Amino acid sequence: MTAAGAGASAAAPAGAAHPDAPLVKEYLQSLAHQRHLAPVSIANYSRSLVRLLELLGSARLGSLDSPQVRRSMARLNAGGLSPRALANLLSAWRGFYHWLVRHKSFVANPCQGVRAPKAPRTLPKALSVEATQKLLGALPGDSIELLRDHALLELMYSSGLRRAEALSLDFADGCLDLKEGLVTVTGKGSKTRTIPVGAKAREALAAWLLVRSQLAMPDEKALFVGARGRRMSASTLALRLNAWAQAQGAGGRIHPHMLRHSFASHVLQSSQDLRAVQEMLGHASISTTQIYTHLDFQSLAKVYDAAHPRARKK
Repeated sequence: MTAAGAGASAAAPAGAAHPDAPLVKEYLQSLAHQRHLAPVSIANYSRSLVRLLELLGSARLGSLDSPQVRRSMARLNAGGLSPRALANLLSAWRGFYHWLVRHKSFVANPCQGVRAPKAPRTLPKALSVEATQKLLGALPGDSIELLRDHALLELMYSSGLRRAEALSLDFADGCLDLKEGLVTVTGKGSKTRTIPVGAKAREALAAWLLVRSQLAMPDEKALFVGARGRRMSASTLALRLNAWAQAQGAGGRIHPHMLRHSFASHVLQSSQDLRAVQEMLGHASISTTQIYTHLDFQSLAKVYDAAHPRARKK
């Protein structure tokens, strides 16, 4: 990469003007139509691949080799790009070249075997059971908006939903069954799963459904709507959660994903059933669940001592 040292040079063509830009466009279309990736994932891939073209400068995709990729990673890291950002960048490039090898007769994948610098693993932040009880205690009012917020937050904590999963729920498509206490969502990779909904969440949802029509536009399908009667946005959810936390005296900044972390942590602490939590979270790998829920060693040791035939003393 001729421009990898300090980013693309001023004379280098922008990503969209690169002669291989059509290949990037075709690949992104395949991600959308064949792998059914979410728009936000497509946008992330697009930024990573545009950056690749900018770093190439006037060179073509087929000229890139593994040593050049390693040098680019090292220089981007030295320039301040975090290990996590580098890993995402490298993953996007590797996937792109894999597609080029399979579908465009490229000889090799120059990103194969190249590793990004390791990022330190940070444990996700979860609320304690007591803090969660305080957060989701008595409503700080009786407005329609507060009834909606209460139902949404209770559901996210009760079923461990991602923000996008909760906000994508529709009102009348059968995804929410209060009688059976189940919610069906489509998560990452277009994978569908069904999760139990607890009694407190069912009560809050029933209260919201009684007044939803007063806030939602007549033709709006979304279960949770914002002030204008249309599907609630992620930014609105974040703002409403922080306002709710302040009203409840919860203290500190709380983001929506903390409800999912808290769900996983609390269920795992009580049940110690890692496999069940993995299913409810929709994780492909159980190792992800183990980190996600900051499973402590003592709990694992208790399960081991109770279950392993060679662990018990005679």
